[in-house]
Amino acid sequence: MKKVLVANRGEIAIRVMTTARKMGIKTVAIYSTIDRNAPHVKFADEAVCIGEAPSNQSYLLGSKIIEVAKQLNVDAIHPGYGFLSENADFAEEVEKNNITFIGPKPKAIEVMGSKLAAKDAVKAYDIPMVPGIDEAITDVNKAKSIANEIGFPILIKASAGGGGKGMRVVEEEKDLESQMNRAISEATSAFGDGSVFIEKYVASPRHIEIQVIADSHGNVLHLFERECSVQRRHQKVVEEAPSAVLSSELRSKMGEAAVKVAKACDYLGAGTVEFLLDENHNFYFLEMNTRLQVEHPVTELITGTDLVELQIKIARGEQLPIQQEDLNITGHALELRVYAEDPLNDFLPSVGHLDKYTLPVGKGIRVDNGFEEGMDIPIYYDPMLSKLITYGKTREEAIQLMIKAIDNYVVEGVQTTLPFGKFVCEHEAFRSGNFDTHFVKKYYTPDLLQSVNEEEAKIAALIAMKQYIEDQKTLRIPTH
Repeated sequence: MKKVLVANRGEIAIRVMTTARKMGIKTVAIYSTIDRNAPHVKFADEAVCIGEAPSNQSYLLGSKIIEVAKQLNVDAIHPGYGFLSENADFAEEVEKNNITFIGPKPKAIEVMGSKLAAKDAVKAYDIPMVPGIDEAITDVNKAKSIANEIGFPILIKASAGGGGKGMRVVEEEKDLESQMNRAISEATSAFGDGSVFIEKYVASPRHIEIQVIADSHGNVLHLFERECSVQRRHQKVVEEAPSAVLSSELRSKMGEAAVKVAKACDYLGAGTVEFLLDENHNFYFLEMNTRLQVEHPVTELITGTDLVELQIKIARGEQLPIQQEDLNITGHALELRVYAEDPLNDFLPSVGHLDKYTLPVGKGIRVDNGFEEGMDIPIYYDPMLSKLITYGKTREEAIQLMIKAIDNYVVEGVQTTLPFGKFVCEHEAFRSGNFDTHFVKKYYTPDLLQSVNEEEAKIAALIAMKQYIEDQKTLRIPTH
């Protein structure tokens, strides 16, 4: 494998290219017209404009990307995450054109891409599932009888969904019909597929996912868990590894279950099996993401692995260079997704110009970044600027380092999730490890963040004033 095209942009494109370069592999970047000066374009050995700014005219043009790959004699395509990474048709077309797809086989992407098909695939493996019905329904009366059988509250979910779209919690029977209709229409407009299913709503769940990796020689490993419970709008913002609540016994059980899920769909490469953990520490299979995850760095740091390197080696047909017993958890890692969003205004995207943009540096600090000072944040794509990752010997150390790193991360021109990340790290519920997916709903309000910001500004002003007075005293000391 001499040349890899990265079918993505921003920080993940640079992340993949960094490992490829380390392995002596040349890289090709693709970009839209608005991204022509983006860092990932400069970082690659070659770069090709793929189309206009909207992703459906550029980064989602699978056939055009493959044409470019063929023209440039590319050996493999790495899809990153988002865009075409979980598109089975694209993976299939790549393979048909004798180019290696760095990811799972199309069949696994297809099976795990539908929550219902995924549940069906793992049924035979005795993996715990949330009580509910594993078939798509549109009949309200049928839905009512199922809901009464498993007991309210229930969760209506889009089968083809993700990112919190087409999801509705229903507390009482009288709200079922209206919420179901809303879920169906939302799922139809978001995914072109209105099928929904019903399951028991787990009241205070934690979102725990297990990283798995599988080669073509029958080896499937798990690289322990990531805790992803701090979310806004059903999307993760803060992730960590390991979780503060898993015992080694539970970790081992969940790891084994994740390996079984990977085997159920004949998985290849890096993937993530997501579970819900209830307040009694029962875990339930949720879904599988058939790609590299945004939060993969925390796993890399605690296991001392390079997941992109393993993905490339597996795609080349190599055997995994490690075995399960070689893997241990060392230290603790934390990740904050730095989005250009305003945490004081319902996390709405904050587009604008990066007037100032300085990254924190230091031991135990890693920034997977996709932007630089002077750039505009395009409105066409996910508003993530970077991922800020810290690593320490203990959870406390990783948290303290994150607070320090946030303080040293300078962004002017747009609002970001940095102050929210600091709010999380300083909150007692997070620090104690006693939190669930309702963290934001329970503890966070913009007013609270505002008052924290004002308090910090007041303290900073007092320190500056004190320093000024001290300096004045020094200046007044006569020299004769």
